[in-house]
Amino acid sequence: MRFQSDVAYSIDNKTYLMTSDSIQRNSTARARPANRTGAFEAPFWNGIGATWRQLAGGMGAAGFSFEYHEWEAGPAVDWSDSFHPQSVEICLNLEGTGWVAAGPNRMEFQAETAGFFGCNGATLLARREAGQRHRFLSVEFSVDFLTSHLSSQTGELHPLVRDCVRSQRGAQGISGISPINHRQRDLFRSLLHPPVLKAAQRLWYESKALEFAAEFLFAAKDEPLCTRARRLAQERVAKAKALLSANLENPPSLEELGRQVGCSHFYLSRTFTQETGMTISQWLRRTRLELAAELLRSGTCNVTEASLRVGYSSLSHFSQAFHEIFGCCPGLYPVRTSTQKTPYPSTE
Repeated sequence: MRFQSDVAYSIDNKTYLMTSDSIQRNSTARARPANRTGAFEAPFWNGIGATWRQLAGGMGAAGFSFEYHEWEAGPAVDWSDSFHPQSVEICLNLEGTGWVAAGPNRMEFQAETAGFFGCNGATLLARREAGQRHRFLSVEFSVDFLTSHLSSQTGELHPLVRDCVRSQRGAQGISGISPINHRQRDLFRSLLHPPVLKAAQRLWYESKALEFAAEFLFAAKDEPLCTRARRLAQERVAKAKALLSANLENPPSLEELGRQVGCSHFYLSRTFTQETGMTISQWLRRTRLELAAELLRSGTCNVTEASLRVGYSSLSHFSQAFHEIFGCCPGLYPVRTSTQKTPYPSTE
């Protein structure tokens, strides 16, 4: 497992810090010549001035790789120069636009969209547009990894993946584009904090790679009515969370939240509790305090500033609520004390 750079980035208006032991950044370097082998992917991204970090894995030994990319584009970039010649790659595109083409077919990535593409010895064309900020997560699989794990289910796979797994040389293709949903966001977030011992992380990250494969690489079938209802409920709850997270200082009323999500506020309230194990007000309170703790831990804000930033007008109410969750007053956080505790477990 390699960690390449210290990267601060945001998703759903929350800031995350990726820590590591080395920097792979050069804002003045120019693009390298085309690299069809994929053997120098880090230097390729470094060459265009991008922040590149491999979260886990490796296409050689592990057969999968989680990689985060971020940069301010000057000229357009030939994105295909980073693709591996025998691979399938999922892209969660957070910001910026680009496209990937397989023969006459082309997929267009916009902000907050996801899709996948791949080839088995063929060539794809791709570009990241000029003059934009680009941020995306790549989940890359070698054809050998997919073959070893999915060959018994070829009939259920997306045609592109099926052709690659069946070792059809020259196979290439793209998927459709869809909005990033809450399951995919949760998978992304989970990669940042593996909840297992270091010795078990290789196995844990492989399980996450297989989760991404299950999420993206199988052919869509007719969806049962009960499954569709559950999925729509989850999407509404995810949208409600995003709206609340974006407006922690002045959150919308329950009625307004229901209107924006597209259902009655009674239904939203009941569904939210079923999905998260918390009422909307409990979730909002927890989210506010977790953000305040992050602001204090990073040194971004003092106690008063953190309190106001997350929507508390009363410093005493903020201190009391913070103590209930973290076991210490915000002025001491994150100094470890005998009473300090982590927040109650999330059931999301």
